[in-house]
Amino acid sequence: MIKDRLLKGWTIMRVVYLIIGLLIMTQAIYANQWLGILLGVYMSSMGLFAFGCAGGNCGNGGCNIQEKPEK
Repeated sequence: MIKDRLLKGWTIMRVVYLIIGLLIMTQAIYANQWLGILLGVYMSSMGLFAFGCAGGNCGNGGCNIQEKPEK
């Protein structure tokens, strides 16, 4: 299951989240900013494991609430 999540379903947004997270981590390591490292780890893990907005859960309307029909 984890293997499928890592290897399949790559989109441009997942790649962007992974790259941005790695850039944030690299910059935070050079600046000795531990909070920035945590932010970079979170962003890159979103891209790597496809959760949150990087997994396509925000823009596809999957979170819409069904309205009750009027009687």
